[in-house]
Amino acid sequence: MTDRRTPPWLTPPLSVWPTGQRAPLAQLRDAGCVLGTETDTDRIPPAVAAYAVATYTRPGDLVLDPDCGAGTVLTEALRAGRHALGLAARTRWWTLARANITAAKAAGAWRDGSVLDARPKMLATVQAAGLVGRVGLVLTTLRTASDRLSGPNHDPVESAIADLTTTLLYCEPLLRSGGHLVVVARPLRHPDGSLVDLPTPIIAAGMSAGLAPIERCIALTAGLRGSRLVTRASLAERRAADRARAAGAPTALTAHHEVLVFQLAHDAELAVATAAGVPWPAEDEVIRPAVNGVEYPGWRRAA
Repeated sequence: MTDRRTPPWLTPPLSVWPTGQRAPLAQLRDAGCVLGTETDTDRIPPAVAAYAVATYTRPGDLVLDPDCGAGTVLTEALRAGRHALGLAARTRWWTLARANITAAKAAGAWRDGSVLDARPKMLATVQAAGLVGRVGLVLTTLRTASDRLSGPNHDPVESAIADLTTTLLYCEPLLRSGGHLVVVARPLRHPDGSLVDLPTPIIAAGMSAGLAPIERCIALTAGLRGSRLVTRASLAERRAADRARAAGAPTALTAHHEVLVFQLAHDAELAVATAAGVPWPAEDEVIRPAVNGVEYPGWRRAA
């Protein structure tokens, strides 16, 4: 009998992703990222992006990052033989993401990748009509960049969640049947050192966009050494932990990113019905609401 390996997209995903075996800067070097990529502190680590792409897509799928920063998601999608499209809201990130795409192509990666100098709201315009129902994976992060508005009455986390909520609403019509939307969020702390609850508002953001949460995972940023975790915290994080300890408020170094996985609500409903052995209605076509003022055909529900 021939021993054939199961394709990654047919393998049940792990709830803990072993994505911290290499240090952050080593991951950037391995991925061939250009100098300056490390300044994107909200970036999705290449190992996390690569794991998500391998788990939730097939070769030739389209991967979209609607707020791509320096472009680590795009680079890993191209290296895995997927099409990649990113949007960068700042010229600085557009320049870096474009350079990373160019570097990936020069290294022999899949040739169909691009980054647009545009904000996520562009996805709600007629310019994005050709993407409707075509995206296999939306992979993005919660961005709390320092260039956001600041002040005593302004919460940067709340602002980031509000922006993400709107972005997910733009992305929902673009997902194909069976596609996934994945949000990765690095842990954040309140001024008192306690962790911010990010999963709850991110799940609420996805549900308000018509998406159904199907998985909550953690992507390790710490290395596994037998039964031990080896943290890979930055010097700044270690100094902050030392200051907290000296002040009598011990703070643990973070060792993972939160990963929230969504699907179209209809797809999740069908999956639950199939698993429970509940017959699905005879009609196999669904017409989704109008996008950009235009109605478009639905997709066939696969059992």
